[in-house]
Amino acid sequence: MECPHLSSSVCIAPDSAKFPNGSPSSWCCSVCRSNKSPWVCLTCSSVHCGRYVNGHAKKHYEDAQIPLTNHKKSEKQDKPQHTVCMDCSSYSTYCYRCDDFVVNDTKLGLVQKVREHLQNLENSAFTADRYRKRKLLENSSLNSKLLKVNGSTTAICATGLRNLGNTCFMNAILQSLSNIEQFCCYFKELPAVELRNGKTAGRRTYHTRSQGDSNVSLVEEFRKTLCALWQGSQTAFSPESLFYVVWKIMPNFRGYQQQDAHEFMRYLLDHLHLELQGGFNGVSRSAVLQENSSLSASNKCCINGASTVVTAIFGGILQNEVNCLICGTESRKFDPFLDLSLDIPSQFRSKRSKNQENGPVCSLRDCLRSFTDLEELDETELYMCHKCKKKQKSTKKFWIQKLPKVLCLHLKRFHWTAYLRNKVDTYVEFPLRGLDMKCYLLEPENSGPESCLYDLAAVVVHHGSGVGSGHYTAYAVHEGRWFHFNDSTVTLTDEDTVGKAKAYILFYVERQAKAGSGKL
Repeated sequence: MECPHLSSSVCIAPDSAKFPNGSPSSWCCSVCRSNKSPWVCLTCSSVHCGRYVNGHAKKHYEDAQIPLTNHKKSEKQDKPQHTVCMDCSSYSTYCYRCDDFVVNDTKLGLVQKVREHLQNLENSAFTADRYRKRKLLENSSLNSKLLKVNGSTTAICATGLRNLGNTCFMNAILQSLSNIEQFCCYFKELPAVELRNGKTAGRRTYHTRSQGDSNVSLVEEFRKTLCALWQGSQTAFSPESLFYVVWKIMPNFRGYQQQDAHEFMRYLLDHLHLELQGGFNGVSRSAVLQENSSLSASNKCCINGASTVVTAIFGGILQNEVNCLICGTESRKFDPFLDLSLDIPSQFRSKRSKNQENGPVCSLRDCLRSFTDLEELDETELYMCHKCKKKQKSTKKFWIQKLPKVLCLHLKRFHWTAYLRNKVDTYVEFPLRGLDMKCYLLEPENSGPESCLYDLAAVVVHHGSGVGSGHYTAYAVHEGRWFHFNDSTVTLTDEDTVGKAKAYILFYVERQAKAGSGKL
């Protein structure tokens, strides 16, 4: 939005010596000393924490308004208001009087000059820190080894995502998707949205709550978020622009209450798919997709229209067979899918940890077998038989006709009992590599030896007792090393820790055939 309060609130010099030392993204709040979500006041250059930490930036604005109430109205307008501040991580500008993000600037361009100065300070601090860490690693091979195995050591190259207020469900999904190489690379290579004309030409675009739906692009904000991760230029990135776009186009996720990570993932993939179908920034989806023939050539799974990178990577096809138990009529139906939701078999639901001795451990194979086994539909799911002309008892069985490049498996940990949605806290054992899906295929004889093997790429974990509460984190492998993503904190971990996690969503990537093993 165009803010009318900049001239009275932006008073500091762009290269003010009053700024604290060090990296702006790690500046500490002058009240509580927290370095999470620092904001700098553009009136007095004081640094405070955001509203999702302890809210001292907003309290700083409110305290500055109290003395003004005893002055005349004309004096109010001349006195600096302390109403505008800047996020020290994303460099977006916010006005507390407008209660929205700001896209305009002062006549002298002071906001943009402050933004550029903070970016220079961040880059300088990062360069110095990277040089110091490189020297440390060069001088001690032991430290290098500890970095790879010590689960409590902070990772150097990975970037966390700031929690904007119960947005851990979004952060866990974004970190998981960012570590699926083919999917992530596609978006990072997309062209950026063209810069706007007029007053804001050449400036970075910030989506705000007052903008219309036609001015937002989920693909563009998703692309920018993926580009910010794994650059190593900052310890944490604030995905606020993406979150506001989510608010615009996904009303179910408005507000700051806890949400279901699986539900968010499905909405996200569906909306990315729909937006890519309509073309992106003047470049048609098909033109971009053709550049990567490995995605378009083998893909035959289309959901809601033409194929996109979403269906090319996550898309598979199920065959649903229903047999009437009265006349024997068989009905076959083919359903495309982006993920498979698996029940945890009831006989395992009392087993909460891997080390308990009361019976066998539930495995992912048990869940897959339960999904594909022949089952008789109960009285509430009677099948309408076209031959009998009425609803009859029947059996149902799923086969996988086509496996996706990335197999997403959702374990159904939340279920309704009376008026409550309870959590199934059972530990499910899952392989980190070599998941063989051949026995679930409709025509396994037509598949190569390597085409049905999958290796784990990422895991989303829900901590807590209910879907509306608790906390989400993610594990993901990057360049052979496992990382644990807990909002803005990223730590190195090991395979044993990952294997003990109570998985909620598993992302498996198709194993690539070894070079030279294909047909000539």
